[in-house]
Amino acid sequence: MRLRHAPLLAILTAVLASACASQPDAASLPASAALAATPEPLPTPVQQLSADPEADPEANPETGAEPPVASAVEAMPTPAPVPQTTPAPSLNPAQARVLLQKLLPPKMPDKAGWTEDIVDAFTALKIPYTPEYFCAANAVIEQESSWQGDPGVPGLPKIVWGKIGEKAAAKHIPLIAVQTALLKTSPNGQSYKSRIDNLRTEREMNAVFEDLAADAARLGLPLNMSNPIRTGGPMQVSVDFAEAHVRAWPYPYKLTRSVRDTVFTRRGGTYFGIAILLQYPAPYNDMLYRFADFNAGRYASRNAAFQAAIAKASGQKITLDGDLLSYSNGAPSSKPSDVEQALASIADRLGMGRDAIRRDLLTEKLSPFGQSELYRKVFALAEKNGKLPRAVLPEIRLISPKITRKLTTAWFADRVNGRYQTCLARAR
Repeated sequence: MRLRHAPLLAILTAVLASACASQPDAASLPASAALAATPEPLPTPVQQLSADPEADPEANPETGAEPPVASAVEAMPTPAPVPQTTPAPSLNPAQARVLLQKLLPPKMPDKAGWTEDIVDAFTALKIPYTPEYFCAANAVIEQESSWQGDPGVPGLPKIVWGKIGEKAAAKHIPLIAVQTALLKTSPNGQSYKSRIDNLRTEREMNAVFEDLAADAARLGLPLNMSNPIRTGGPMQVSVDFAEAHVRAWPYPYKLTRSVRDTVFTRRGGTYFGIAILLQYPAPYNDMLYRFADFNAGRYASRNAAFQAAIAKASGQKITLDGDLLSYSNGAPSSKPSDVEQALASIADRLGMGRDAIRRDLLTEKLSPFGQSELYRKVFALAEKNGKLPRAVLPEIRLISPKITRKLTTAWFADRVNGRYQTCLARAR
């Protein structure tokens, strides 16, 4: 049975990796996770007009939750700039709780518990208690989980078994053979098959794989297994990001098990989600682009605008996805990206050599790239006939078994922005 179980693991690994992950998820890539986890000071938040979000036809009719999303985009017109407001007086945590209670939806589960988790996260991450930042966090939580600490995925067992069937067929293994192998009792007393049959959430799915990995020797499976589930929790935060963040910023609570497990809890998932959303100085005057960055990776909107400027200056077609380099196994690849090739074609006009260009591109996931020599020179060259936007929604298509229609980062950012503006209206 050892030989028969080995390919079964390959099937399960591929299935668990694909069943709950939206692709591509730039924020969860190892190459950007460590850089994105580095906390930086926040700018003054912006105020926006309120607008009710349009109802979504794919929302869960019982909870209002939409398919959990972790990445996106079709280009949308750049919104008009909105004026910045005078910074609000500093609040203490008790005042922050009062403000947040006002901003949260009138009808929601465990309003007191969510208030504590959000304010505690803001306090630990040193994020200002403002309506703008509170509403940004609220909007993402509502979009991703509809205020469910462990959000359910409708039809998850069907999704998983469907993928298992596809992978098994590709390896010429009958589905019944896989299901028979999974009749073995798991550490919680149930069979692995029963647990898959009754899956409701990504947290449960993560637990199944963790037990499979720990149980590998008894099942006759290879021991060099890693958990492929990459995102989870009420804000669909990347496990890679969370693990990198705790190395850069102390986690304020006691870890009962691993950082990975913490991501799938309400408190931990909220903490890390707020960190990746707000704990960096986004160079935008519209919160829409911060929401796009949450979906596509920090500074993706800034980088997409930079890609558009390169395309204009060079005359070459470039995908505006917010990634300036090619990556391999989580590290910048030596293979030139389309951005590098386009820049090489105008290197003389920029007055920069390839090494200097590469040097600046390596900072693409950090704030200083926006002040780099390359960034300044590209925009100067591209703007000879008019000003260009400094933020563009990345062109990324969302692909996941959970998503049944064409969704993009632009869709995600726009949906969250509608919830954000509705939240701000409660502050008035």
